[in-house]
Amino acid sequence: MKSVSTTIRGAIVASCVAFSGAVWAHGDVTPQAVDVSGLEPLGEEWREENPYSGNDRAIEVGKSAYAQNCARCHGLDGISGGIAPDLRELEPGIDGDEWYVYRVRNGAVRNGVPYMPKMAEFLSQEALWSIRSWLETLYVE
Repeated sequence: MKSVSTTIRGAIVASCVAFSGAVWAHGDVTPQAVDVSGLEPLGEEWREENPYSGNDRAIEVGKSAYAQNCARCHGLDGISGGIAPDLRELEPGIDGDEWYVYRVRNGAVRNGVPYMPKMAEFLSQEALWSIRSWLETLYVE
């Protein structure tokens, strides 16, 4: 039988881990830094349309950033295993951009459970638009 002090110690450790930079959605994910060097800085105000659409450097950055930060839930190469939406189906252009910005900035919660963290709290606008640029290259109807 566990002692009260062991149980309390376990709860404290769990709390510290939960608030140490990990993102809790479909699982524990620690956002990985994204090297956006070589991309035009975008500033603080969010763009409504993807400023990097078709940009080869952004696509390269986005592919790597997606693998590090998104694939765990959305699947390798954007092919969902059923946990989260298949992002290859996110239409290119302003309509897809609007949905994308809304989701990366606001996340998604169902029945009080985070299904998608607010990734804009962890990754820069440049990193997130790079991911979107790469996703555009995968689009399927």
